[in-house]
Amino acid sequence: MTPVVDAHHHLLDPIRFEYPWMTPELAPLDRRFGPDDLAPELASAGVERTILVQTISSAQETREFLATALATPFIAGVIGWVDLTGDDVAGALEVARSAPGGDRLVGIRHQVHDEADPSWLLRPDVVRGLAAVEGASLTYDLLVRPRELPAALAAVQARPGLRFVIDHLAKPPIRSGDLAAWTDSLRPFGDLDNVWAKLSGLVTEADWVTGRVADLAPAVEVALETFGPSRLIFGSDWPVCLLAASYGEVVAAARELTASLSETERASMFGGAAERAYPASVPPDRVG
Repeated sequence: MTPVVDAHHHLLDPIRFEYPWMTPELAPLDRRFGPDDLAPELASAGVERTILVQTISSAQETREFLATALATPFIAGVIGWVDLTGDDVAGALEVARSAPGGDRLVGIRHQVHDEADPSWLLRPDVVRGLAAVEGASLTYDLLVRPRELPAALAAVQARPGLRFVIDHLAKPPIRSGDLAAWTDSLRPFGDLDNVWAKLSGLVTEADWVTGRVADLAPAVEVALETFGPSRLIFGSDWPVCLLAASYGEVVAAARELTASLSETERASMFGGAAERAYPASVPPDRVG
């Protein structure tokens, strides 16, 4: 039976690392969030395994996340960071994989939506970096907003052999409710079988105080129509989600929003799709 997987959460430690994105608005996140904080939430929600995702452009954070995964049974994989513009991305990936817990490295991510250039993904040096990620048989997580989706589409089309995952559905403008442009930009990804998308990070795109599950439904409907449950992946975005909802509320919302799916489809969205997008996260005794 496929385990329930939370394919997108973070760990934070402001004493160890500086977070450039930590604005005053995000002050509730300005403390340590470790595996010991998440473990009871997983148990209560019936989540068995997770994928830990980078938060900053730091090879040191990636090394520490890999070591944490090695020491934490529920962390099945780590999406780390390397400098895609570097001269030897393949070498940097090999260094990460040779570190303690390096076999838990399942993917790479960069805060593309913070780059000034909306076409950053199409820079020649970045393209070479993506080729190295593909050569390492890893997955690339696309952290983009609607502004970067055209370049992301071109990048995906250029590398059909690389698995891509769109984080947070590319952050649809749920607060405004005007999803037309986002929908038009997201739809073409549905035709590309090397792309998955994460049903994650939506509660913080809605109003943090008055937001309701119903506010998320239009975006989720588009995502299901575009990717289907076989290529849609559940992620909590904990602890960032706590700005708007508890861990249990996020899991409950995802289940409510997908209640019309069959049992098989829900098993895919809450586990199977993550294992297909990140095959390195599957324990050896379950491969094949």
